[in-house]
Amino acid sequence: MVQSEIAAEAGPGREPVAEAAFREAMTRIASGVTVVTTRDETGRPWGFTASSFCALSLRPPLVLVCLDRGADCHPVFVRSQRFVVNILAADQHATATAFATKAVDKFAAVAFDPDPDTGLPVLAGALASVLCRTSRTHPGGDHTILIGDVTAVSTAESAPLVYFDRGFRALAAEPAQAR
Repeated sequence: MVQSEIAAEAGPGREPVAEAAFREAMTRIASGVTVVTTRDETGRPWGFTASSFCALSLRPPLVLVCLDRGADCHPVFVRSQRFVVNILAADQHATATAFATKAVDKFAAVAFDPDPDTGLPVLAGALASVLCRTSRTHPGGDHTILIGDVTAVSTAESAPLVYFDRGFRALAAEPAQAR
């Protein structure tokens, strides 16, 4: 087990959790990979790769996604009234990598179409796209939690892109099962 490198707040009688140990434990979670997109006031598209995404509520339909406060796009998303969560397909690892870097134009080599109602960038080939109205933002340590009211969804049939143990993975094909 990795021991403490930095002290995090601990409850009474508990040792602080080391950042390295926590980070290592989180690599053991297999998660879907998303690219979250929006547009700023000038119409410029912005986006980031996120694995911290989940459905929050069915009634009403709400999702949440976490954005690093140090990301270049952070101010844009905090001001934005709408965003799209693009759930990536297994063949989109290059897209995930491009949006995870501090590149000048993340959209240059990525195919996307503007949503006809909002103009938001929807990535071509995504397994699903979830269009949201920003409901609330909350501080979450070194991240901001964006909560979105789901306004529209689209889906496609494909295998998902998964992030596990510091790498992108595809799920192994299994025999079709009845739903």
